[in-house]
Amino acid sequence: MLLSVYYSYASYMNNEQKLMKTFGKRVAEVRKSRSITQQQLAELTGMSVVAIAYIETGKRWARLGTLNKIAKHLKVNISDLFLGF
Repeated sequence: MLLSVYYSYASYMNNEQKLMKTFGKRVAEVRKSRSITQQQLAELTGMSVVAIAYIETGKRWARLGTLNKIAKHLKVNISDLFLGF
């Protein structure tokens, strides 16, 4: 039973990590297509460069307010950041 729970949790975490990486790559793709650096996006959104880098590398999810700021400054709809899912 415990092993089954572990495998279910591991599978869930693996899927979540894939989603985070896919999302992060999309944010980076859109940012680069706008010729905006991570530093510039960080300044525009009031975030740190490390936070932007963590989102783009799939190490951290962005909260809804953060998604809104990122989308606003990249001049896209929030839904555009989820293309490719």
